[in-house]
Amino acid sequence: MKVATASLELKNDLTLSHRQYLILAIPLIISGISTPILGAVDTAVVGRIPDPASIGGVAIGAVIFNTMYWLLGFLRVSTSGFTAQAQGANNQKEMLLSFFRPMIMAVIFGLFFIMLQQPILQIALFLIGGSEAVSIIAATYFSIRIWGAPFILLSYVMIGWLMGTGKVRLSLATQILMNVLNIILSIVFVLVFEMGVTGVAYATIISEISAVLFGAWIIFRTEKVSLRHISLQMLLESEPLIKMLKVNRDLFLRTVCLLTMTGIFTAKGASMGEVTLAANAILLQIHYIMAYLFGGFANASSIIVGRAIGGGNHSLYKRAFSLSAKWGFVAAFILSLTILVFGDNIVSFFTTITEVKETAFELLIWMTAFPIVGFWGLQLEGIFSGATEAGSIRDSIILALFVFLLAIWLFVPNYHNHGIWFAFVLFSLARSFFLSLFVPKLTRTKFS
Repeated sequence: MKVATASLELKNDLTLSHRQYLILAIPLIISGISTPILGAVDTAVVGRIPDPASIGGVAIGAVIFNTMYWLLGFLRVSTSGFTAQAQGANNQKEMLLSFFRPMIMAVIFGLFFIMLQQPILQIALFLIGGSEAVSIIAATYFSIRIWGAPFILLSYVMIGWLMGTGKVRLSLATQILMNVLNIILSIVFVLVFEMGVTGVAYATIISEISAVLFGAWIIFRTEKVSLRHISLQMLLESEPLIKMLKVNRDLFLRTVCLLTMTGIFTAKGASMGEVTLAANAILLQIHYIMAYLFGGFANASSIIVGRAIGGGNHSLYKRAFSLSAKWGFVAAFILSLTILVFGDNIVSFFTTITEVKETAFELLIWMTAFPIVGFWGLQLEGIFSGATEAGSIRDSIILALFVFLLAIWLFVPNYHNHGIWFAFVLFSLARSFFLSLFVPKLTRTKFS
């Protein structure tokens, strides 16, 4: 990490080696995939309960929390981008403000979710649907996990700030602690103490609180961050505050589109029965693992682009595109080949229910296609986030959502669940294509 960080701080460097890029990216990849692996382990643990409704209930509960937390995902993304740019410009005051401004927002939104937990749950269950048994399990899971909302949002800010400053190993330690603790507690609570779905929920909330306490210790003690150098007037300074709010608004709208797609996807699967819902939930977990792996490369590119723009370094900016494209494609090829060869074994890890496995086996072809068509859009989102130009991300996702809705309308009536997955792959392809069209504008804006 020292090598990569040092190279990024040089304003006139002409290149960034593959080795330096990987030194930065690999901890971010590990950090990223630990999140979906956590969800995968939860699904696998619940999959040992001989009842498809348990898998479906946790899947619906996870969709609700993904909806809530993804809507606030800009807390991590924008924090990382603004912090990287402040460090590239060697602006220590703005680095601190890039941490404290979103911290306030995280607490406010977390408390807001807790206060409105019942309306959120009832509306979500109404929109998603599913059987009565699935809804009861989802409600039980939700009523426990909701109390961790302020903590998970605070962890977003902490992890984003550590990433933006280039302290990827510390951000990795924070996230790994949360997810490893969650995995261990889930296994113990469910398979040893037989607490069922409630055990999975309690494991999650305990790990979220632990991660925030650990992250706070790292930042306030190890990184010597202090409120003494920050005033309320600085936090409310109009120009940077308005810019942050605009970026967060656009990232929020981007997430609304993503969650609209995911919600429709899940609801369509739920309408086809518990087995289909469970099979789709397993494949979505596999998709999340792949998407977060790409996210590691995207986060590395985000940090590099942020520092390049903050320091006015055009060559470093162009190098970020090159490395992101090359390593993204390599990862996409390996992942597609892995699903093609070992897909059946991967699905069998998640559940022992024969009907669910057979349904999932039939759909693996779509998981093989996803990395190839989707990797570039995910990589570009990292680059645009590092540039804090979220308007293009928002517009490209809106266009991709229209493609998805058209595909759902055209193909689901005749091809059923395969039609849902075909629409999902088209959405991923459209996401990559449309965001690519905004790259020339980004370059002109930042390096005119």
